Amino acid sequence: MRIGLTAYGTVFSMGLAPQAGRPRIKPIQLLERAGVCGLAGAELPAVLLEGEDIDAVARYAREHHLFLNLATGGYAPEKLAETLELGARLGVETVRTVVGGAQIGGDRRLIANRWSAFLEEMLEGLGAATQVAERVGVNLTVENHQDLASEELLWLCNAIDSSRFGITLDTGNPLATAEEPLDFVRRIGTHLKNVHLKDYWIFPTDEGYRLARSPIGQGVIDFPQLFAMVRELCPDITMSLEMGALEARHIRVLADDYWPAYPPRSAAQLAHVLRFVYAHVRQSENWQTPFERHEPAEAIVAYEEQQLRESVAYLKQLIHA
Repeated sequence: MRIGLTAYGTVFSMGLAPQAGRPRIKPIQLLERAGVCGLAGAELPAVLLEGEDIDAVARYAREHHLFLNLATGGYAPEKLAETLELGARLGVETVRTVVGGAQIGGDRRLIANRWSAFLEEMLEGLGAATQVAERVGVNLTVENHQDLASEELLWLCNAIDSSRFGITLDTGNPLATAEEPLDFVRRIGTHLKNVHLKDYWIFPTDEGYRLARSPIGQGVIDFPQLFAMVRELCPDITMSLEMGALEARHIRVLADDYWPAYPPRSAAQLAHVLRFVYAHVRQSENWQTPFERHEPAEAIVAYEEQQLRESVAYLKQLIHA
């Protein structure tokens, strides 16, 4: 099982948040960080490669036996084609994109009246980009970025129907589309090509629940069961450690107008995910991160670094158990 490191779980310490006031991490520095943590590779934001020596990055990864993936956004085929070509030059396995549409937290209300049109636009763009992925021999995946539900991801995979197209699973994000995480994996499993390892604490609200970041293994995700499923379904895929955002996500599943743009769901499905939520809620008002409490940048960096250390330690213990 190959586990690497993404940049997005530690955006302050890696200089990706403007408020951090720190130099932005370089691609080779991210790879070095992964190596220091004892991890097997890294998922690089494509933006980090601007102005960099691409061949040097590829050589470093190759010489240190580290896998590489690239992270980008959108579904415009021209942009995806450029990233896929860059990925081929680097020797990456997967280019992951996020398509947006919904607001973070699974909230589609702002574009509910054009959600179907958005899906069709996305399918057209991703389908065209997949032709490039096939030509250059790099996987193109869409992440469940608190926007697309499992039904829509399966629809995309079946419509595009390519061995080079699939899904990047974010293990915590099914809760943002009101889906139980392991059920989500069972539904999309054969299309999995990449995984982001993320965990959450859950806090109840009048409109639903909040998802607040936690170290891997301390939240609600059953990682032993998840790893067992991945080993059975797709044992050779890449996985990367990514803690959640510094801002909690409010999932307003109990709001009256939350559901119109979602695929039809049964009462039994909703009951199942709510049972999961209520079994794991934390009855506390202390859900804010140091970033949300407006603490100094140094405190936020220390918070990220501590969660990273705890997450790496948990994963190593789990893998070698």
